[in-house]
Amino acid sequence: MINKNFAFKRFRRLRYNPIVRDLVRETVLTKNDLIYPMFVVPGKNVKNPVKSMPGVFQFSIENLVEECAEVRGLGVPAIILFGIPEQKDEQGSDAYNPEGIIQKAIRAIKKEINDLLIITDICLCEYTSHGHCGVLAGEEILNDETISLLAKEAVSHVEAGADMVAPSDMMDGRVLAIRKALDYKGYDKIPIMSYAAKYASGYYGPFRDAAESTPAFGDRRSHQMDIGNINEALREVETDIEEGADIVMVKPAGPYLDVIRKVKERFEMPTAAYQVSGEFSMIKAAGQNDWVDEERVMIESLTSIKRAGADMILTYFAKDAAMWIDKNRN
Repeated sequence: MINKNFAFKRFRRLRYNPIVRDLVRETVLTKNDLIYPMFVVPGKNVKNPVKSMPGVFQFSIENLVEECAEVRGLGVPAIILFGIPEQKDEQGSDAYNPEGIIQKAIRAIKKEINDLLIITDICLCEYTSHGHCGVLAGEEILNDETISLLAKEAVSHVEAGADMVAPSDMMDGRVLAIRKALDYKGYDKIPIMSYAAKYASGYYGPFRDAAESTPAFGDRRSHQMDIGNINEALREVETDIEEGADIVMVKPAGPYLDVIRKVKERFEMPTAAYQVSGEFSMIKAAGQNDWVDEERVMIESLTSIKRAGADMILTYFAKDAAMWIDKNRN
């Protein structure tokens, strides 16, 4: 018996009918939210599976172009490229070599596909013989010497045709150095998507297999953020905005939804979130073992990232998510 003096609310009225559920849904995942990370390597006819990331591959350039055509055909609007060079050295010189692996890949994609946004990761870790994100003096990463090379890398990528650059190194002042270098070369219209709050996370392990960038010694805690800090993240984001970042990113995504929300609310800037390799691989592994419904958990995880405030999501699920959207939203 319902007490007639009590304001009784039936929230379930909007849940019974699936069409009504869709009508009242507050957060909707679309293809335009997705950015697909891809790995390019030297050689011909290469499609190396990344063991720790089921369904993810290292591609040689011609296979990369073919994969990009499929990505665009699925309606995913953007990719972010990571390059693994043939030769590595202490300065990471292939990162800013006009004939480097990324530069060649950009030109090849642009020749065949004209409506796919190409973002390039700006860091030295994939290119250095020691696997660290910058120039070393002993075991110390030299900040200011590194950012000058990152600026050269960014200019080189844009000269090859990159539509956006994304510095991921977490060196102090690198956004300003890159902005100045791009503007000086006449590339003032090229946006910078800054890895503004990048945490020293244990979720990156599979990526290091894919990018072949495991540090030869130590770790990256001297420049990536401590996992317990959020006020520091806000200071990092604010500084990158002041230095000229057009989009700010939080990485990883799932374990840092509170950071995404704080960043979006505080700065009201275009905000990206990177659902990193460990997040992806755990869902994949659980799905393959029938511990979870992989497709359902994939969409739930991506929706939660968008609900937290992300305007765009870098995810290895981009192709799968695009196919799910086609299947469920037609």
